[in-house]
Amino acid sequence: MNLVIDVGNTSIKIGVFDKSSMIYKETLKPESFLKVIQKINRDYPLLNRALLSSVSNIKEEEVGFLKNLFYTIVLDHTIQMPFKNLYATPTTLGVDRLALVAASVHQFPAKDTLIIDAGTCITYDFKNKKEEYLGGAIAPGLRLRYASLNSFTSKLPLLDLESPKNHIGDTTNEAIHSGVVNGVLYEIEGAITEYCNTYPNLTVILTGGDAHFLSKRLKNSIFATSNFLLEGLNHILAFNNSQ
Repeated sequence: MNLVIDVGNTSIKIGVFDKSSMIYKETLKPESFLKVIQKINRDYPLLNRALLSSVSNIKEEEVGFLKNLFYTIVLDHTIQMPFKNLYATPTTLGVDRLALVAASVHQFPAKDTLIIDAGTCITYDFKNKKEEYLGGAIAPGLRLRYASLNSFTSKLPLLDLESPKNHIGDTTNEAIHSGVVNGVLYEIEGAITEYCNTYPNLTVILTGGDAHFLSKRLKNSIFATSNFLLEGLNHILAFNNSQ
């Protein structure tokens, strides 16, 4: 059994897998981390391997606690991957992006695949049918765009995410909603179209915290899953166990 841990900017996601099936999932605040790990260790006595992925800070004592309980891999660019990484600067590539590509290799083998992760940032990651990761793009997410309009202007308000009533905003608030939400939708649709021009049989995956909000508004056919990153981490762990 495998334990995979995704430490994000604001929360931690944990999954327990029996082979390729997720049997437990929890999202928690960082202060609950050790307590939840102790509970998982009690509830799943057959669990013996863990993979930790972090894009934020995690305390050394927490990493040490994990390593005392399980054989633990801390994900970085040196870990063996189930794909060929052709990124020119692999040391700067986020571990969350590595996990997303690994998940696409596992679920969509031998297919040209674009993974769009809509979270704090919107990342675009592409792997071809030869299982080569080529790279992608990083753009501000929805809430970053709202925050930027407020931070870098003197009069525009900070708004919460809301679906615009029309493409033409007839108030300042509606104009902001239209600019942010429709701007992101145009960007994603444009990116998909550009990739499809080169890779006509493209598989598109939309994931991340804002995936549900965006997927209902996109014209393109998109496969969305909330567990995609955790499944990628599990695949990396299983891949390294087989080497």
